[in-house]
Amino acid sequence: MPEGDTLFRTAAGLRPHLVGRTVTAARSAGPGPVPQVARIVGHEITAVESLGKNLLIRFDNGLEIRTHLRMNGSWHRYRPGERWRRPAGRARLVLEVPGAVAVCFDAPVVELLEQRVEALHPSLGRLGPDLMSPDFDADEAIRRLREPSRAAMSIAEALLDQRALAGIGNIWKNETLWTDRVSPFVTVGALDDASLARLVGTARRLLLASAAPTSRGFGPRSVYGRSGRPCPRCGTVIASVQQGTELPRTTYWCPTCQPPPTSNA
Repeated sequence: MPEGDTLFRTAAGLRPHLVGRTVTAARSAGPGPVPQVARIVGHEITAVESLGKNLLIRFDNGLEIRTHLRMNGSWHRYRPGERWRRPAGRARLVLEVPGAVAVCFDAPVVELLEQRVEALHPSLGRLGPDLMSPDFDADEAIRRLREPSRAAMSIAEALLDQRALAGIGNIWKNETLWTDRVSPFVTVGALDDASLARLVGTARRLLLASAAPTSRGFGPRSVYGRSGRPCPRCGTVIASVQQGTELPRTTYWCPTCQPPPTSNA
């Protein structure tokens, strides 16, 4: 699933070709409700932004389009008349502006909403502080992690909870915990405030580095996807396991660098 850094790069790539231009044609198709995108034709695109794992395209008539790519979705940008790299039947949303065509393929979530109700949106309105935002509020992220409902949650699961902090996914969850030598199985309640602050800071630093213009994306991975290979820090074989109940994800960790908790088995 694309993480916050990927959406940040996607928004940055689309922005120069869309913002300030008027939509000349728009169409949508696919499973689920189909947005009435005809309402944006003839209107200017005022912003293209990432918010956590969401991409938002805003228009001068007060509407916005939200896409969530989940596992398989992606945004492409083409010149008018250029051949698409994926079949047209996989296009969920097509926006045409002078000089460019933006196509969202395979995204399970494409919706049209009013900007003024964003704070009340069932998904957007519940997001925690966005790790990619220049105004990221680390104190608020820690406060949300400290909510009683997360005290018994493993830190690996808590870092993926977009209601606590938005933008981190399974790749950077694993890399953050390895970088800070924290066991993925320790509970949030067993970590002190300093440890939580370090984890939040590390997650933000890794995502920002991955999203930097000079980055090739994701960069070298120390543990993610490296099960059975040596830890680049100590040489211990990297282990992996499915973790989580609501949406199990694969956790990768070094048993030596990230020893299991002694009082929170």
